[in-house]
Amino acid sequence: MTEVLAWFHVDSVAEFWWVILGLSGQLLFTARFLVQWIASERARQSVVPVAFWYLSIGGGLILFGYAIYRRDPVFILGQSMGIVIYARNLWLIHAGRAADG
Repeated sequence: MTEVLAWFHVDSVAEFWWVILGLSGQLLFTARFLVQWIASERARQSVVPVAFWYLSIGGGLILFGYAIYRRDPVFILGQSMGIVIYARNLWLIHAGRAADG
C-alpha cells in the first residue's frame, strides 16, 4: 500500500480515498461530454441532453467537496459557480416541462 500512496503523492490512506473520490468526480464530469457528443451525433445537430446537466451537477458537487478537502480556493470558486449554473439549468428544464403539462 505504501507504493500506491507514493504513486498518488499522498501521505495517508484517508487522503488516498479523497483522491479516489476526486478522480471519480472528474470521471463523472467528463462523462457529460461523451453523453452530449453521442446525443448530437444521433440527432445530427448540437444537442444538450438533460443527462448532461445531471452529470455536470453530480461531478461538480463531488469535485467541490474534494476542493474543500484540498483547501484550494481557486478550485472551490470554479466549482461553486458551475454548480449554480447546472442547478439553474435543471430548474429551467423541469419548470418548462411542468408548464407544458
